[in-house]
Amino acid sequence: MEPPQFEELVTVLQRYPAIDNHAHPLLTEDNRDHLPFDGLTSEGDGATLDDAVHTVAHHIAKRDLAQLYGLPYTASWEDVKNSRSARPYVDLCDLCFNNAKIACILIDDGLGGVSDFAEGYEWHNKFTYGPTRRIVRVEIVAQDILAEMFQPDIPGFGPGLDLLTKFSTLLRARLKVSAEDPVVVGFKSIVCYRTGLNVDTASDTTAEVEALGAIYDRFRIGTTTPLRLADKPINDLVVRTALEIASEYNKPVQFHTGLGDPDITLALASPAHLQPLIAAYSKTTFVLLHASYPFMREAGYLASAYKNVYVDIGEVFPIVSWRGQVALIQQIFELTPLNKVLWSSDGHWWPETYYLGSFQARRALTQVLVEAVKNNELTEATAVAAAKNILFHTANRLYHLGLGVNYDVD
Repeated sequence: MEPPQFEELVTVLQRYPAIDNHAHPLLTEDNRDHLPFDGLTSEGDGATLDDAVHTVAHHIAKRDLAQLYGLPYTASWEDVKNSRSARPYVDLCDLCFNNAKIACILIDDGLGGVSDFAEGYEWHNKFTYGPTRRIVRVEIVAQDILAEMFQPDIPGFGPGLDLLTKFSTLLRARLKVSAEDPVVVGFKSIVCYRTGLNVDTASDTTAEVEALGAIYDRFRIGTTTPLRLADKPINDLVVRTALEIASEYNKPVQFHTGLGDPDITLALASPAHLQPLIAAYSKTTFVLLHASYPFMREAGYLASAYKNVYVDIGEVFPIVSWRGQVALIQQIFELTPLNKVLWSSDGHWWPETYYLGSFQARRALTQVLVEAVKNNELTEATAVAAAKNILFHTANRLYHLGLGVNYDVD
């Protein structure tokens, strides 16, 4: 019997360990059903989840999970949910991670709700041979500082230039503390969600003082909702400060780009808006998260034109359909140097997000890279090297993790 075609490439893509360069914590066992599992393949919430189960991506995920759970190919979504509910939580997590082949997770634990019903980052160490590391969400740091500053009820206290200076000083100091923490390997910005990626490269002190005043006024109204930073002059200041500290400490900065929940203004979610910032902070490493979907070619251009830009392919597995996954990888590969692409699961809440993020990415990469070899665009050796870099080595280098490869093909 002849060996399978491109055996080395296929084996690497199926079994090589992966560094998950962007993910979030899992729900605790007591809260495993706190959020509707129908959100597995959607960024929507509420009533929109009624339609999420009718997407092609959802049907593919349902089939993939049925296979993982040992259910028939024809299993219904209710069958899938009942199967997972019947499993002890630790067994479900083990099943997903044993098949995901993740070596190390870089966790952004600034996601809303984490402190209330999710595990701490260190808890995830039991599923990987490399220790879990943290990505610090800079807007959350800024919000915490402002909430602390605004708390005192002092007569005559109010926003102004002095308060802005104090905020800037505290923000810089707090980010430096994070950068000096060996557990922290990078920063992340969600400015895309808050005010858009069109971040100003220069400070406007007057606008910043006015914005700080607006934030203060909202805070003092005494509403029960937490302070949420969504005032462009201050959001832009936070991003610029993070980029400066990141450059000083050689830490990458991840940016949410492209698809997300309905808070995003899609027209401001293209990474093309970041071009002036990328040029202005040429010594800071930018990681464009989530394949920038649907702006893949813009992300690829930026990675090809600027030394300090890398493209992550995460979240699109399992949210985008199989054909869409293949197409988006092909579009990224049109321009992006293959040593500047890195994988993530964007795993969150449910262990299946980690599994599907890995399994579907490996499957789509196999389709794209095998086809590239067949078309004489790449040699098999080049494709193998690209696969290893995307899954492991680029993230290992970029975040200074120093991990060895635990890979046994036997």
